[in-house]
Amino acid sequence: MNWYAMRAIYRFEMARAWRTVMQSIVAPVISTSLYFIVFGTAIGGRINQIDGVSYGAFIVPGLVMLSLLTQSIANASFGIYFPKFTGTIYEVLSAPVSYFEIVLSYVGAAASKSIILGVIMLITAAFFVPLRVDHPAWMLLFLVLTAFTFSLFGFIIGLWADNFEKLQFVPMLIVTPLAFLGGSFYSVNMLPPFWQTVTLFNPVVYLISGFRWSFYGIADVNVYVSLGMTLVFLALCLGLVGWIFRTGYRLKP
Repeated sequence: MNWYAMRAIYRFEMARAWRTVMQSIVAPVISTSLYFIVFGTAIGGRINQIDGVSYGAFIVPGLVMLSLLTQSIANASFGIYFPKFTGTIYEVLSAPVSYFEIVLSYVGAAASKSIILGVIMLITAAFFVPLRVDHPAWMLLFLVLTAFTFSLFGFIIGLWADNFEKLQFVPMLIVTPLAFLGGSFYSVNMLPPFWQTVTLFNPVVYLISGFRWSFYGIADVNVYVSLGMTLVFLALCLGLVGWIFRTGYRLKP
């Protein structure tokens, strides 16, 4: 393992986050706080509790997961797309660094930034609602797995995209709507039976359900099913990244 090269890439990506701290950290935290204020006031006044949990506390895992998904994808996709855009990616590819080390460095940095943001958001949420975590080990597991999985997914998007419009297409038009429709602000059990069945085809449901279970012990889907679906998506992303580097797709002329 070329630890020196990996550390250099990782530190460079992390330094970029601190240079843009307003965009990387402050803006998502403010947005989430506004969600708490708006939804907590507008909807929380009509829905006191869901499954014995106050509405404000109920939406915390969904909001954290929403930001975790979008920020993981954004951090990783831009992190690898910008070297492609400037042409410096070829210097990295020609260096004595394996594909595994390149992926681990970029994805590790993106996931680290997302995990830091997730922890800050949880601390922020504690000022708005009575927050509790019944299963802290499971909470950390879902937090880390989701951050790494969707950072890997963002890395794939960054390799696939050949312009800034494509870079934003999947996060804005696919991932964000799926997160909103995946139970971020409501329980799937509140839907009519037909829509409950349809919602189960949304992969984000399993992430939010498992993450919420780690807080309050309530879930729309069995926690082991949620964990299994997360691992399946992680395996698919790993396989796709392996294929991209094997074939040179969007990397070699």
